[in-house]
Amino acid sequence: MLPYKRSDRVSHNLQREVSDIIMNRVKDPRLGFLTVTGVAVARDIKAAKVFVSVYREEERQETMDALEAASPFIRRELRKRLHMKIIPELTFINDTSPEYADRIGRLLKDIGEG
Repeated sequence: MLPYKRSDRVSHNLQREVSDIIMNRVKDPRLGFLTVTGVAVARDIKAAKVFVSVYREEERQETMDALEAASPFIRRELRKRLHMKIIPELTFINDTSPEYADRIGRLLKDIGEG
């Protein structure tokens, strides 16, 4: 079994905390309904990609803009919550994999009915 990497632990903690901060602390009316689907942290922990799935397509760009604007605030909140020497720079990425999976599911259902 492979050892558990520090970056994996950091990713898990960041996902939990970023999600909580967005839902409970970020007060931006541009934020739509979203889910933090994952966090990928660089080996040196200096950068992190935060993958988010926005449920309403028409709100996607405004939500992504709001997240980028809130990034410094989110990092400050993370600094208070996590006992880490370095808090990574956050880059928010639109995760379309749930939409893709839904589309594949619909196609398979259509094939089964046809």
